[in-house]
Amino acid sequence: MIQGKKILLGVTGSIAAYKVAFLIRLLKKEGADVQVLMTESACDFITPLTLATLSQRPVITTGFEQSNGEWHSHIEMGLWADILLIAPVTACTMSKMANGLADSILIATYLAAKCPVFFAPAMDVDMFLHPATQVNIKKLLSYGNHLIAPGKGELASGLIGEGRMEEPETIVETLKSWFRQTKDFNGRKVLVSAGPTYEAIDPVRFIGNYSSGKMGFSIAEEFAKRGAHVTLVAGPVFQEESNNIDRIDVTSAEEMFQVCMSVYQDADIVVMSAAVADFTPLRVSPVKIKKKDTNLVIELAPTMDILKEMGRNKKKDQLLIGFALESDHERENANAKLIAKNCDLIVLNSLNDEGAGFGNTNKITILSAEGEEFEFDAKPKEAVAVDIVNAIANMNTGRIQTLI
Repeated sequence: MIQGKKILLGVTGSIAAYKVAFLIRLLKKEGADVQVLMTESACDFITPLTLATLSQRPVITTGFEQSNGEWHSHIEMGLWADILLIAPVTACTMSKMANGLADSILIATYLAAKCPVFFAPAMDVDMFLHPATQVNIKKLLSYGNHLIAPGKGELASGLIGEGRMEEPETIVETLKSWFRQTKDFNGRKVLVSAGPTYEAIDPVRFIGNYSSGKMGFSIAEEFAKRGAHVTLVAGPVFQEESNNIDRIDVTSAEEMFQVCMSVYQDADIVVMSAAVADFTPLRVSPVKIKKKDTNLVIELAPTMDILKEMGRNKKKDQLLIGFALESDHERENANAKLIAKNCDLIVLNSLNDEGAGFGNTNKITILSAEGEEFEFDAKPKEAVAVDIVNAIANMNTGRIQTLI
């Protein structure tokens, strides 16, 4: 899967740099073309000569050669590569990546790269768990980069915990898996809904909810990366999407119903992650309602159940995925929704789980129509989107369990 792929390998100043020799050998064995970039401190842990010999390419450590002035273009390298892999990456380098501090050829190339970026942290456990490091990791994930999480084990300090750079064999398998998945939805038409709806009370007030749309937008981005033609129906949110996603903005539940049902007819896969209002004011005041000393009573009417209507009209070859945000009897309610709405999968969020809900992270359990349940740890929504899309990709092959 990585035969002939061009891989930029960034190496930073960590004791784990010794593993890079084995990593390069594995990449070359798979047929990859490897170009190594090293920071100045990385050269203290393993020599450029060693890595140049293994990669069969001169190692680049600076922007130009002092002996003859030969320039190493970070722009050209960023365009050349199919993947930029930074392994090991230190806390210092992650901070520079997260904040755009281009003080080395490696960071300049990272900022110019058009290809996917994978980063494999390596550091002591307390450094890895420090809030500053975790914030930088979240920033890098929010930029669309891919984390190869460190493992737990004995560290160079003698402590035991998180921070060990993942083993070279696992890193190579991660890259191979990514290349396999990159176009697994090529040509498929996918409809994703995201965000809240606003139900007007008068010209300036509405009933709404706390949904940010981040989950739905992340799912849409993941499908687009993997070759799908994505239509994103978005409620009123302040999120941006990639150029290769067709976005349709709506405000109310009725508007979302009308747009989603029109797109639904031609969709192969539908993921309804929007937090659509269940009720809307029966009457909307044409003028701003004035504040009075007496109570204000607003009579509400139920909105159209978009997911149920889709389930009722689902074609044999369509996949329908719904979301259930629950606060009690979570699995019981989610399973009932799965059956009642004729879904293939339900993604369950519980407000009782730390890290789930309307923030930047989510914690999900995927329930299938066959009665299977697959629970995932809390993680950034970009990573949750990968889990959800992987589950959809594999649901008809009986391989969802391999994603856990």
